[in-house]
Amino acid sequence: MMTTRPTSNTLATLTLSALSALFLTGLAPQALAGTERTPLRAATLPAESAQSAETARVIVRLRTSSRLASTLSAGTRATVAELRQAQALGSRLGLTLQDGHSIAPDMQVMTASGMSSATLARRLAADSEVLSVHVDQRRRTHAAVSDPLYAGGSGFSPASGQWYLRSASSTLVSAINAETAWSLTTGSAGVIVAVLDTGVRWNHPDLDGKLVGGYDFISESVIANDGDGRDSNPADPGDWISSTENSSDATLKGCGVSDSSWHGTQMAGLIGASTNNASGMAGLGRHVRVLPVRVLGKCGGYDSDIIAGMRWAAGLTVPGVPANPNPARVISMSLGYPDDSASGCTAADPYSVAVAEVHAAGAVVVASAGNDGRKVNKPANCPGIISVAGLRHAGTKNGFSSLGPEVSIAAPAGNCVNLSGECLYPILSTSNAGTTTPSCPTHTTGGSDAAVGTSFAAPLVSGTAALMLAANPALTPAQVLSLLKSSARGFPSSGAGVGVSSCVAGISTDQDECYCTTGTCGAGMLDAGAAVRAAAGTLPIARIGETSTRIDLGSATLLDGSGSSVAAGRTLAGYGWALGDGTLARFNGTTGGSTASVSALGSGLVAVTLTVGDSAGASASSSAVLRTGPAPSATCGTDSSDGAGTPASSTTEDSGGALGEGWLAGLALITALLAAVRRRARA
Repeated sequence: MMTTRPTSNTLATLTLSALSALFLTGLAPQALAGTERTPLRAATLPAESAQSAETARVIVRLRTSSRLASTLSAGTRATVAELRQAQALGSRLGLTLQDGHSIAPDMQVMTASGMSSATLARRLAADSEVLSVHVDQRRRTHAAVSDPLYAGGSGFSPASGQWYLRSASSTLVSAINAETAWSLTTGSAGVIVAVLDTGVRWNHPDLDGKLVGGYDFISESVIANDGDGRDSNPADPGDWISSTENSSDATLKGCGVSDSSWHGTQMAGLIGASTNNASGMAGLGRHVRVLPVRVLGKCGGYDSDIIAGMRWAAGLTVPGVPANPNPARVISMSLGYPDDSASGCTAADPYSVAVAEVHAAGAVVVASAGNDGRKVNKPANCPGIISVAGLRHAGTKNGFSSLGPEVSIAAPAGNCVNLSGECLYPILSTSNAGTTTPSCPTHTTGGSDAAVGTSFAAPLVSGTAALMLAANPALTPAQVLSLLKSSARGFPSSGAGVGVSSCVAGISTDQDECYCTTGTCGAGMLDAGAAVRAAAGTLPIARIGETSTRIDLGSATLLDGSGSSVAAGRTLAGYGWALGDGTLARFNGTTGGSTASVSALGSGLVAVTLTVGDSAGASASSSAVLRTGPAPSATCGTDSSDGAGTPASSTTEDSGGALGEGWLAGLALITALLAAVRRRARA
């Protein structure tokens, strides 16, 4: 879901790209008759029939031949050559085909001129070497810490702050109980969440130290808006569409005039904003890190680029793209488009194939259900994806949220209650003030940039899954889904206004606010605290608490592991602390107790790891990233992380907030710490 800004200060005069409105979750809301302000619903994408006369575009999956088999076996980690089968396939069928980018070792994009994508798909499906073929469609964006925006209050916008993270109450019925989850684990830097979206603004202060690696998978330069196609830099240059582009550009015509959304930056902040640093907002995942994977640009992005991004994020091979050194355990996607097919998302669909492969690699996939108030959008309707519907603060379904039996769980998506003035319950997150190109880092508010939509519900589930994996790294994707469902709280069935009835699945008309059922909004309301508790089971949990995640030069911070926990009947038998870089920080005293004092020696980012063991010999570890010295200044406009092809890893620690790979060296101490803790437990 994208957040977009109005072209004037009046909420009623919003202009959005036709599709971005569908999933725009950071959208400024508009009044709907008899209800409240909600995300604008999308106009139809530029018609396939209108564009197809020029270029047909499909995703082709080839049967595994001996050549493909050798490619698969050779491409485990190294870069694999892209498939180039269009000429051979075209010659057999009497078609002039062009090769597009590869998605997997046996899957690639092919294009042709002078026919529709549907016609090309039918022609190619008749070839014996083709296992399956699908039209390559576009998807769009769906929209107790020291951080001052967490609490909100007088003088802040929104005054409700990050209400969606707090404990559930009679007013905040759908709040997700993050503080209960944080009492068990503050997450771990070893758990990575991939955000497949518009990219990120690396220089946002609240993302300092929280971003790792990344890649830009947008294959068309016009959509990418950064001067080229696929490259190693996932920075978001802006996705605005001008009136000229909307009226006459061959690729963007009919997409709708819109400002830049900074949608990916907003999703990244919800999951992994720097927390407990006395600045900005709190991220649900606390110490987890975010892998930005850019798949959406101007007017959205193609299925083929999104699927390639999913595979790469999980550590799988994508021909023509370097291997991902930081595979994600969770893939978060706030994007999609209505699926009008009669069959929905079948097992043969490229998304379903990708999800199965990603699951086999150990990664969870989460997607927002959609913002059109009808049936679940694609890819959230595909088997194996954790599909997330949107809730109002009162626990009823947002009028805009898509619904149906494919939904797994529901989470807060923001709502305003009122038709004018300050939006009361939006979803606050990291953003940028630029309407076209980047300007100054900022946060969304309760004003004209108020963020609502199912785009924001999905990252809350993704962040919860990351906390669950920090507590129990051995969980499989199926177990994560099962525990999320079994720990969810029941939906309310009363308390809303007059005329609110139960939600109904499978109807073709819009459904505004309604009482959720398990057949329409999933198993229940997300409860992060209960989900993390269920995930931990009988395992010990290493919990890193801290006075602050920022240490000034010449100062120290106290790391506290006393919140670590073990199963009933067991006791904590030992602690071990380790630093990843001894040149930037040092311990003051012992590293074998429940607390450890750390002083800053230089400026940068340093990883700290806590390992604990229990009386039965079981052990667990967690890691966090600390900022030593002054934080990077918040730069406005473009910076060193911008520019086509600029590797994200080339940005310095103090200019882009990206965490370099050097910190991993310190984690090598974990093995030794584990051994020491186990010996102590057996003594």
